[in-house]
Amino acid sequence: MAGHNIPHFQNDGGHRVIEVGVKEFMCTGASIPYDHPHIFIDMGDENEKVCSYCSTLYRFNGALKATQTNPAGCVFHFQVA
Repeated sequence: MAGHNIPHFQNDGGHRVIEVGVKEFMCTGASIPYDHPHIFIDMGDENEKVCSYCSTLYRFNGALKATQTNPAGCVFHFQVA
């Protein structure tokens, strides 16, 4: 199975705001089985966007890499069966 190129983020900690280093990504909600449909979010020219499913506010932070979040630990990792 091929990997994915678009970063996926999750909010297991129930954080109000998650800072990310990209403006195009997928929100998964929380870890499986508590996830919601994985939706594509594009901030465009803005620096913030709210997920329409879980209401997490994602904020762009140019100092972060695509695989980093603030708070840490919000990058979603696919589990291989």
